[in-house]
Amino acid sequence: MITRRNLLIGASTFAMIAALGGLEALIEAAPAAAQSIPPAELLVPPVLGDRSLGKDDAPVTIVEYASMTCPHCAHFHETTYPELKKRYIDTGKVRFIFREFPLDPLAAGASMLARCADKEKFYPLIETLFQQQTKWAVEKPIPQLMAIAKQAGMSEQTFNACLSDQKMLDAMQAEQKRATDKFGVNSTPTLFVNGKRLPGALSIEELEKEFAPYLKS
Repeated sequence: MITRRNLLIGASTFAMIAALGGLEALIEAAPAAAQSIPPAELLVPPVLGDRSLGKDDAPVTIVEYASMTCPHCAHFHETTYPELKKRYIDTGKVRFIFREFPLDPLAAGASMLARCADKEKFYPLIETLFQQQTKWAVEKPIPQLMAIAKQAGMSEQTFNACLSDQKMLDAMQAEQKRATDKFGVNSTPTLFVNGKRLPGALSIEELEKEFAPYLKS
């Protein structure tokens, strides 16, 4: 259960790790994995299912593993993602899948809130959480998180019930373990472009180089 106490502990951990140079330090180094993963294996949806954007038959599929408290993930979603969506997702060239990889209890709580929102509000809420990360990833995160959740149409009762959903938390942790053990994810963000593993907050230009072989007319 993600309790208020755990969220506070998560916020304190976030501040400490950020001061030491990055949230990625929370994850132990995993054994080296193959650079590419068979797409059919990667695209097996997690227990909670996938929330995707774009055409199902797009020539390029991106799977992103990210943590809501990761500053590099926030940077990717503030800089690269808007161009990615405009140029490629909205035009039917890329299918985009966001998967949760929470690095701390606070990140898990934020991810759970996005899952508890209506499906059509999932991606807008993810983007809002990243945009306002510095406001809620603090010592006392509850008021800010609740304000964001209410803007997404969530009541306080739903907010509290969502953060107490142990089955959802267990499912997220199971997917995180699968991503680490099978796909070699050991930092966030990690992107897969048609199965090719690409760690880090890539620029739109770097992604376009990866897309090129699949988008030749």
